[in-house]
Amino acid sequence: MAPFDRSRTTLDAGREPASDGLRSSGPGRTSGDARPATIRPHRVDLVLEGGGVKGIALAGALEVLEERGYTVNRVAGSSAGAIAGALLTAGIPASQMVQILRETDYRLFEDGPWWTRTLPGKGLSILLHNGIHRGRHLRDWVAEQLAEHGAPGGTGTFADLRYEDPDPGIELTGAHAHRLVVTVSDLSAGLLRYLPLDADALGTSPDALRVADAVRASTSIPLFFRPVRWKNAHGLPSVLVDGGLLSNFPVSVFDRPDGEPPRWPTFGLKLSAKPEADFGVRNRIRGPLSFGKAVADTVTGFYDRMHIDAAHSVARTIFIDTEAVRPTQFDLSEEERELLYRKGRKAATDFLDGDHEQEPWDFEAYTRRFRTGSGTETLPQR
Repeated sequence: MAPFDRSRTTLDAGREPASDGLRSSGPGRTSGDARPATIRPHRVDLVLEGGGVKGIALAGALEVLEERGYTVNRVAGSSAGAIAGALLTAGIPASQMVQILRETDYRLFEDGPWWTRTLPGKGLSILLHNGIHRGRHLRDWVAEQLAEHGAPGGTGTFADLRYEDPDPGIELTGAHAHRLVVTVSDLSAGLLRYLPLDADALGTSPDALRVADAVRASTSIPLFFRPVRWKNAHGLPSVLVDGGLLSNFPVSVFDRPDGEPPRWPTFGLKLSAKPEADFGVRNRIRGPLSFGKAVADTVTGFYDRMHIDAAHSVARTIFIDTEAVRPTQFDLSEEERELLYRKGRKAATDFLDGDHEQEPWDFEAYTRRFRTGSGTETLPQR
């Protein structure tokens, strides 16, 4: 297999501290220096939402971006988005990712003793281990894909994914310093962790952290998979689960903290339909069950809705309607795999070319409307 350039992957043909991002390291440069968007018109950062087996739809959308000549700089993701991001930043083309994800037998991810396949056994495993399936097969599968299909000579750690900005005068820090950012929910600390940025708090260094281990933690769907347990920097246990529990769609993670116009866009890929008009009611509460569901939805979705409900986030997000498939539907039929793939391709095509609901994607128009520092719809300064 021919080697791929790790600093650029061509696609379909920690929080976010105020100090993260761009800093000047060259003479006469300031962090506010903005480059015209036309210099690198096809560069893009990506934020990929999680959704279990729905990741096939992400691959379909990524394949369209690849065909259109987009070059991916950095990827952030949770759960299925973390898997797709890990494959992509390892140098695996989206067209090959489609093949990998469509041919994978996801039923093997439901690993564990035979008795966990019975209803009493599932309950016992939850009581004993806080989850049904071990998740070892998933972790090993990710590591195998990176080793077999990724760029040769890799170590499987985030040291392989150090990001080099195309402008040599720019110094990158925090979440901007690596090509892959994986979100996990740290139940012990009650925090959303951005890996590898927060690796030090979890007892390791960013460059020593194995990508497959970070992805395994991010895919720990509560109760379905057993949580991942690491020793933190103080030697105490940290219990890590699916990043989607706190933020399934950190669409602003790569935004410039200095408020200046971006040099290239960030596209979000979200595994749900475009939000309808806001009538002030998201969850209809008719009894205790719907009340409990509304509480869970509010707790887990509040952070992301602060971003995705904003016009500037909607304008740069590819919405893929995957409601027909459950995230843990690991016994997908071939027809359902094809449906997810086609949904992803169609959503990306409609986003780029426009449809009856939206104009074709235009980065310069987006920047003028939302990121120029003037007008009522400009992003607030962070």
